[in-house]
Amino acid sequence: MNLVNRFRCLMALAVVIVSLFSISSLQAEPLKLTTFEVDASPPIGSPLAYDPTKGIQEPLTLKGVVLKGNQTVVLCALDWIGVANGSQDKFKEAIAKAVGTKPELVMLHTLHQHDAPEADETTHKVLEEFNLPAEMRFDREFVKELVARTAEAAKESTTSWQTVTHIGLGEGVIEKVASNRRILGEDGKVKYTRYTATKDPVIRAQPTGTIDPMCKSISFYDEDKTLAVMTYYATHPQSYYRTGMANPDFPGMARNSRQEKTGVFHVHFNGAGGNIGAGKWNDGAHENRQVLADRVASGMTLAFKATEKFPIDSDDLEMTAVDVKLPPAPHLDKDSLLSILKDDKSTEQARWQAARELVWLRRCEAGGTIALSCLRLGKARIIHMPGELFVEYQLAAQKMRPDLFVAMAAYGDYAPGYIGTEIAYSQGGYETSQIASRVSSRVEQVLMSGLQQLLDPK
Repeated sequence: MNLVNRFRCLMALAVVIVSLFSISSLQAEPLKLTTFEVDASPPIGSPLAYDPTKGIQEPLTLKGVVLKGNQTVVLCALDWIGVANGSQDKFKEAIAKAVGTKPELVMLHTLHQHDAPEADETTHKVLEEFNLPAEMRFDREFVKELVARTAEAAKESTTSWQTVTHIGLGEGVIEKVASNRRILGEDGKVKYTRYTATKDPVIRAQPTGTIDPMCKSISFYDEDKTLAVMTYYATHPQSYYRTGMANPDFPGMARNSRQEKTGVFHVHFNGAGGNIGAGKWNDGAHENRQVLADRVASGMTLAFKATEKFPIDSDDLEMTAVDVKLPPAPHLDKDSLLSILKDDKSTEQARWQAARELVWLRRCEAGGTIALSCLRLGKARIIHMPGELFVEYQLAAQKMRPDLFVAMAAYGDYAPGYIGTEIAYSQGGYETSQIASRVSSRVEQVLMSGLQQLLDPK
């Protein structure tokens, strides 16, 4: 071979090598995953939502999934009734520092069980301003200790990253669990409120109403090995409560059962279940708790079995957010709330209610925003929302992007209370009453606009 031909061969080989190197360098890094879990059960005597803790019927847990791609995102679900205001900040800041990410990339949601604690650092401080017994509602030392243990567990988990090659998406029907709580009369007003335990057979016999019957399942794989499963379903989680015995109720029992049977880490999120409960199927009999848990577990199983797997890498993960200003309810009046707090003759319940309403009003008047977030995972979108959200928002989000797999976790920041649709505020009923909701009917316009921005196809 002459020198010219040798040179040409060497040049061709060099081009091939450079091309291969360029292709390799363009390949995205693999997505990584790790998980953590801590016992979130309160000590004896510590307040649950309505009563002091007498014992632990079944442990409460805080479970988290950490995903590392172009961002490091943390998704947490806690067996508590709610975490609001400054307590949301405390958890997110501690977890973010532990895993090396930003607080806005940490999502903390509760399952809203009622024999479970609540945390609201900001309302705690307001109660202290007026020398009121905040410890009757919030156990600051226990919450502080749980935040520290959660951060420690999250940090420890980052020593055990696993590679994610595929994501799995599936859904299955959960039968005879969810029913709409708001039953309208012929005048278009709420005639009955079908609470989560309804003894009246006439009310139980009313139509199921608007629900989302589907359990959504999102799973992570390293080739054929299942690493973790997250499920989403919208309903109030109570079968019965006010026992003084902390427990995760039927959704937590279903989640625990699935994890035990599969050996796979399982996190469950409550969807937009503000106006949804098991009241049509539950009269409050204690044996119904296991019945409801089995039905939810069955739906989780169906969703997992229906899973379709898709390749995934770090470029397929992205968290985006829209900061919105929720409109405060018109009945919130600062002078009236301060008057209740200063009045020694006001009941403890009235003053506690006034304190958390004042906190929310101050937050709104100061221009405070609340984040609506969307996690992109390939063709999946997970929407993270605040408050006790009506199921109509979840259904609307799914209709906005029928080409995608859209799941929703509500019960993020608990501060706004119930969040109804615009028409619901003119229909009456508990959920949109002054005691339950701290936002106005204009909230639908704000949230729907935010959802559209998050789910914009661009």
